Amino acid sequence: MTPPCQPESSEPRGRLPRWLKRRVPAGGANRFTAELVRELGLATVCDHARCPNRMECYARKTATFMILGSTCTRNCAFCSVAHGVPEPVDPDEPRRVAEATRRLGLRHVVITCVTRDDLADGGAEHFCQTIGAVRNACPGTTIEVLPSDLDGNRAAFDRLVAAAPDVYNHNVETVPRLFPVVRGPKPDFRWILEMFGRIKRANPAIRTKTGMMFGLGETREEVLDALADLHAAGCEMLTLGQYLQPSDAQMPVARYVPPEEFDELGQLARSLGFSAVASAPFVRSSYHAGEMIGEA
Repeated sequence: MTPPCQPESSEPRGRLPRWLKRRVPAGGANRFTAELVRELGLATVCDHARCPNRMECYARKTATFMILGSTCTRNCAFCSVAHGVPEPVDPDEPRRVAEATRRLGLRHVVITCVTRDDLADGGAEHFCQTIGAVRNACPGTTIEVLPSDLDGNRAAFDRLVAAAPDVYNHNVETVPRLFPVVRGPKPDFRWILEMFGRIKRANPAIRTKTGMMFGLGETREEVLDALADLHAAGCEMLTLGQYLQPSDAQMPVARYVPPEEFDELGQLARSLGFSAVASAPFVRSSYHAGEMIGEA
């Protein structure tokens, strides 16, 4: 198998390979989700990160809600979410996320955020309030959170874990060597490993999850080493997908990884002990997230 760091596929530069071309679903459900999000004044990572699965997920009446505003305090090289000085935290946002969850009839909801290094707790308390609001409005809905690294604030992290989301997801995104290039100077792979260990020690019932993108210049050996470390630290669930450059402002794709390599890397991840693995070019961290809980 060709390692993920090898030269890009034989497709001409600037053209997507055939396996990254797909039909866009259409229909009323698509509009229903988009209009509900607009009506309630919510942000979704589907829109702001230009997710390639947005139309499919909206058509299935699901979305990944992005709380704490839509402006990030960091500027990761892979991400199209706006960065700069963020707006004040909206105290009514948890209620509106809960209302959207109820009106969409979600059995599983994923809540992520922009990074808020300007807040003392990184937004952990706002996450806790959102979890509580969703639980009150939709007691049968499982909740997956995908917070930032909270800038290493252990007390804030422990407070969020104590709110007991069903799934705690934090995307590692890439291998440790590429962190400074892809994620910037702040994220620390060692802190991510510690996060998963702290979760499992505090509440073993919380499912732990991470995601990684391929096509950024990583090697196969680096990927497997990182996955082994993540699983050993306490991470149970895993998503693997192809990095796609959102716009010319983000870093270019180093290589398009063929589907058969995703299949093999997914099998290798399962052999390392991950209880649920989604590995394919279009997989993203919250894609079919509810189904992954069933698999785990």
